[in-house]
Amino acid sequence: MERALTSILPTVLVTIALAVAPLFVGSYELDLLVKIFVLAIFALSLELLVGHTGLVSFGHSAFIAVGAYTTAFMLRTPDPRSFFLLMLTAMAAAGAYALPVAALSLRTRGVYFIMLTLAFAQLVYYVLHDTSVGQGSDGAYLAGTPRLSLAGWAPIDVTQPVPFYYAALALLVAVFAFLAALARSRFGRALAGIRANERRMRAAGFSTYPYKIAACVIAAMLAGLAGFLKASKDHYVSPELASWHESGAALVIIVLGGIGRLRGAVIGAFAFVLLEELYRNDAVFGGLARRWQLLLGLTIVASVVLLPEGLVGLPRRLRRPLGGRKAHA
Repeated sequence: MERALTSILPTVLVTIALAVAPLFVGSYELDLLVKIFVLAIFALSLELLVGHTGLVSFGHSAFIAVGAYTTAFMLRTPDPRSFFLLMLTAMAAAGAYALPVAALSLRTRGVYFIMLTLAFAQLVYYVLHDTSVGQGSDGAYLAGTPRLSLAGWAPIDVTQPVPFYYAALALLVAVFAFLAALARSRFGRALAGIRANERRMRAAGFSTYPYKIAACVIAAMLAGLAGFLKASKDHYVSPELASWHESGAALVIIVLGGIGRLRGAVIGAFAFVLLEELYRNDAVFGGLARRWQLLLGLTIVASVVLLPEGLVGLPRRLRRPLGGRKAHA
């Protein structure tokens, strides 16, 4: 019991700190935090596949794009739409696309699975970029706005920065709690078994194929939720959301934070965005700020080499030398 409280206490304290952050930060910092929340939800959705199921997907960006464009299509007119209706529709659209993608991709393994998921993501990219479906390379602006209402009563105006911040934070906490509960369920234990040794799971009587399809669909729906939030935040969508760079960034985030740990995905999102902001700062890095991608890449390589467990394993890494010296003494 004490160990459980100790492990959950940092998460609770960070959540409380984020809840009171609007009282102490400006509009720029608030917008940056919302960007991190959206990226963290996207990374958590990929963590379900990579860290919990052992499926490395390089096409996860397709689902955040489907969620974002579904939101844009539903807000083509100035009329406000229900926040929850938009959210659920975006998630359902991403999940619907993930079903045939998963059914076909999961017939393969290893690098073939990776390349097939990438191909499906590129399919979405070129449909949005080269056809009138997504209004071409220029993308699309949202004409309407999401409205958080219940039976006509709208207590919170989520079109304003602070209420939208709290909505994004609440959804991030909900996604984190959902995945934590899922990992402890029978379904989550089955996914862990598939990641560890799929052949042994099949020998034990588990039909692993439906479990993997379910994991892919759930992950896609959560990515669709991130797409809905991103479209609602930026009031704009572009085909670049479906590019392989977005999938690569999500993979980098979970590696940076620590694969296999939900906290790692969130910590990785914070680290990724804050490092990007730091390296792009002319006042700190001068002319090197124009090459911020190089600085960020070197930092990620160094972190992978020095922190194989990711940033989430940093406290344990720091304790090892201290424990070693104490034992030697």
